[in-house]
Amino acid sequence: MERLFGFALLAAATTSGVVTSAQHQPAKGGAPVTFTVKSSAFGPGAEISRKYTCESADVSPALEWNGAPQGTVSFALIADDPDAPAGTWVHWILWNLPASAHSLAESVPKKEELAGGARQGGNDFGKVGYSGPCPPPGKPHRYFFRLYALDRQLALPAGATRAELNSAMTGHILGHAEYMGTFRR
Repeated sequence: MERLFGFALLAAATTSGVVTSAQHQPAKGGAPVTFTVKSSAFGPGAEISRKYTCESADVSPALEWNGAPQGTVSFALIADDPDAPAGTWVHWILWNLPASAHSLAESVPKKEELAGGARQGGNDFGKVGYSGPCPPPGKPHRYFFRLYALDRQLALPAGATRAELNSAMTGHILGHAEYMGTFRR
């Protein structure tokens, strides 16, 4: 399995931590294929280790995926917190991961352009790359890691925003998978 900066995502769509995934039909009527993403750093719906937060090293967790839809040319990743007081808070955006990639290693470098052509954009902390959970004290927040399979590479400059990434992906998403963890301070 090829590793590109250690990335893995698993589909998780509920606050209870139940893992869900997207299914798609392969060409010529074969059995449905499930597109999933997961992380070895924390379980689905489980608490994210402090190592991956602002309270410690603040490095990105390892992610891996499989079952991408046929025709996938590249992948894009969005990690966010929908429970932030100011509205959904973006922690990481990354795009143009090649279709041959099946993972991201822990601690993806916090720079705009990565080996292999992948690019990272700005997060809501005003930084490029991953910035981990850092909620205000109180109730747990949910952190979603969403991986999108795309039918093309995106012509976005490094440092782009989530809005620009969403716009560039419109009409090019073949499927997506997500994985959710929680964190509280």
